[in-house]
Amino acid sequence: MGNSQASSASNMEVREFIQNEINKNDVVIFSKSYCGYCTQTKQTFQSKGITSGVTVHELDRIENGSGIQQELAKMTKQRTVPNVFVKGQHIGGNDNTQRAFSTGEIEKLLNAN
Repeated sequence: MGNSQASSASNMEVREFIQNEINKNDVVIFSKSYCGYCTQTKQTFQSKGITSGVTVHELDRIENGSGIQQELAKMTKQRTVPNVFVKGQHIGGNDNTQRAFSTGEIEKLLNAN
């Protein structure tokens, strides 16, 4: 997880950062360290034994976190965290993530080639 994003980074640079993270990681969780729903999402991945290939970006602790959250809202139409991606696919927030686990969607995405 890099903190290379300058606070004056353009929207295009922020979008490229987000897209690169989504493309290079099996799971990306855009989170905030104090958010209970974010904690629940991260704990669910851990409890399912999914820790390898998971990248978490704590938007309240990284440079330009608010800019990243704003760009995520434009990309996904979701303004809240957690904002979860699995194998490049937007899953959504905690409720959607829990639902995707219960239906087997996340495991299916992770096991697809």
